[in-house]
Amino acid sequence: MPKHKLQGVIVSHAMDKTAVVLVEKVKAHPRYLKRLKISKRYQADDPKNQYQEGDEVVIEECRPLSRHKRWRIIKKINDSSTK
Repeated sequence: MPKHKLQGVIVSHAMDKTAVVLVEKVKAHPRYLKRLKISKRYQADDPKNQYQEGDEVVIEECRPLSRHKRWRIIKKINDSSTK
């Protein structure tokens, strides 16, 4: 079974080996069909502490690593220094 993958931006890297990734998606209201921007924060595993705040990354679902960590950072899409 394929694992879920999401794309987001790292908003916090204060914890050791953990990054907080903000994922935004657009969802339509069920009745009025107005498009709403929904955002959610995921705690993702970063074992080598190689990603910084502002990096755009892809995260993948994995087994539970701790109480809140169920995602792992796969790759970086762009660098924060290029912005």
